Amino acid sequence: MKLHEFPRYPLTFGPSPVHHLARLSNHLGGAQIWAKREDVSSGLAYGGNKVRKLEYIVPDVIASGADTLVSIGGYQSNHTRQVAAVAAHLGLKARLVQEKWVPWEDPTNDKVGNILLTRMMGADSRLDDAGFDIGIRDSWKTALQEVEDAGGVPYPIPAGASEHPLGGLGFANWAFEVAEQEKQLGVFFDTIIVCTVTGSTHAGMIAGFAALEELTGVRRRIIGIDASATIEKTREQVARIARNTASLIELGRDLRDDEIQVLEGWAGDLYGIPVDSTMAAMALGAQLEAMITDPVYEGKSLAGLIDLVRSRDIPQDSTVLYAHLGGQPAINAYWRLWD
Repeated sequence: MKLHEFPRYPLTFGPSPVHHLARLSNHLGGAQIWAKREDVSSGLAYGGNKVRKLEYIVPDVIASGADTLVSIGGYQSNHTRQVAAVAAHLGLKARLVQEKWVPWEDPTNDKVGNILLTRMMGADSRLDDAGFDIGIRDSWKTALQEVEDAGGVPYPIPAGASEHPLGGLGFANWAFEVAEQEKQLGVFFDTIIVCTVTGSTHAGMIAGFAALEELTGVRRRIIGIDASATIEKTREQVARIARNTASLIELGRDLRDDEIQVLEGWAGDLYGIPVDSTMAAMALGAQLEAMITDPVYEGKSLAGLIDLVRSRDIPQDSTVLYAHLGGQPAINAYWRLWD
């Protein structure tokens, strides 16, 4: 099927806004930087990139007759918050596994931010001591079985919606949305920067921009900034999901290796733990643009962008689009960083 033939259930306000980060661009003295804001794209519990993915999954949920969305994430998972939001919006239940993916010792970590919002929306959110991994989790399989045993009809949504067969479609469509906004704005983004962990946001972009390349002949550089600290697993998963998505939308060719770039150097040693470059980037974005980023995802991808522009790895004459994927509610669990 072509991308436009896949059913889509609207959960966003429409195209997410794009704006120029003029002060940050001037400060870095290199490429011109713009941002596309998934963090303000929806009215569902502060939005975020997973809402866009779920737009393509919800039609399958409805067709399945499920009454409970079952998913998984960390204590401060943006994804489980957005699954809970969509469940509330649709009048469904949500059963969520919240694992201890981040060794962040703070008494508020399992009480504020994303998990507080998740519970406010009525989700059955249960804590699990298991650590971080981007793969399929036994605890999630157990939760699915528990719903069935209780007489419910579960619908499985893996972490980040990434391993879902339709998980890449939302950001394949994002690429076409960008192309339309470029026409309106009179600008061309030769470089896209996005945070990468479970992979389907980045992978969907790769497939979508590859499809655009087939139509226009124009290439772009799509750079994923790893925030998983499990770089090889992430690279493999991004490549696999990108190729699956490209096949779904009938790209008609294999993806080239140069289309799949996941760069390391800003994740630190452990998922979810900010490092010096994370904090510096978060401060710079906030103080120059009042653009708030989080310590788990966007602070790390913004750090990558800043270094790539400063080093001229991204050339001075480039125009860069930074994908802001959301995640700010998690900041509440990291209050000690600014105390």
